Amino acid sequence: MAKTPTGKGPTGKTPAGKTPTGKNTSGRGQRDLKVQVKTARGRKLSSTRWLQRQLNDPYVARARKEGYRGRAAFKIMELDDRYRFLVPGARVVDLGCAPGGWIQVAIPRINALGEKSGKAQGRILGIDLQEIEGIPGAEIYQLDFMDDGADAQVKEWLGGKADVVMSDMAASSSGHKQTDHLRIISLCEAAAYFAFDVLEPGGTFVAKVLAGGAEGDLQKLLKQKFTKVVNVKPPASRADSSEKFVVATGFRG
Repeated sequence: MAKTPTGKGPTGKTPAGKTPTGKNTSGRGQRDLKVQVKTARGRKLSSTRWLQRQLNDPYVARARKEGYRGRAAFKIMELDDRYRFLVPGARVVDLGCAPGGWIQVAIPRINALGEKSGKAQGRILGIDLQEIEGIPGAEIYQLDFMDDGADAQVKEWLGGKADVVMSDMAASSSGHKQTDHLRIISLCEAAAYFAFDVLEPGGTFVAKVLAGGAEGDLQKLLKQKFTKVVNVKPPASRADSSEKFVVATGFRG
């Protein structure tokens, strides 16, 4: 079972000249020692490439070392370090929360366990289609957020409206870049409409999208509903990935 980080957990920042593993890369005469994976009989080449990338990914190694459930934890870390929406006392809804890395990061930052004396205690609800292992400090529910009445159910569980709605959801890959782009934009739009129903005025919406040309309508919609909308690719996102994140703050209500 993964360890839940304490309130003094990692910031996600990497010192200059060091990799996410903490190793100095500025010295001369050093070699990158990469794990090479041979394609086994019956295994697709794409699977071999994925495995090799995982084994050589410093964020994967760091997540394993620090007890996070996935490398995506560092993406929300880096976004929050920059925009500061996971604050003590915040009420947060994490859509598509599996495997739980974003929740692990949020718990100490919103003081969900009440460990920071003198600070307001926050709450976080994780919502997902699949059942996932519990995390101390979080309330996790198995629910399709697009079902009729899902927004009302979430507000009932939360005891009111949320300060933050965040989503790292992605539709299953079809292998066709443009189709996948349209699918994730559609999913992000559904998450945005959910956020409009459950956010408090002044709230924040954070979601993953894929660059590809169809996100213009989503941007226009968000700019009507929020005072500030930015698009950012955090350092933890792989360089060869088309993913980026939209951070919309100041919900107009």
